[in-house]
Amino acid sequence: MRFISTIIIVLATAMAIFNATKIDFERPFEGDSMIAIITILAALCAIALMLILKISKRIEQKVKQKK
Repeated sequence: MRFISTIIIVLATAMAIFNATKIDFERPFEGDSMIAIITILAALCAIALMLILKISKRIEQKVKQKK
């Protein structure tokens, strides 16, 4: 699980960086720029979810060790 979540984080980061290059800063809310912004937000959400999952798994392991 740890390996898969790391891969997803790396892929989401790469996707966010790639889409950041597609934004037209003169008109950021038109056409392809808007799609790029939405995709960047989706990638950031995926990263946040994977980090939450990693932290929860770490907490779960610590709770099991104390029992």
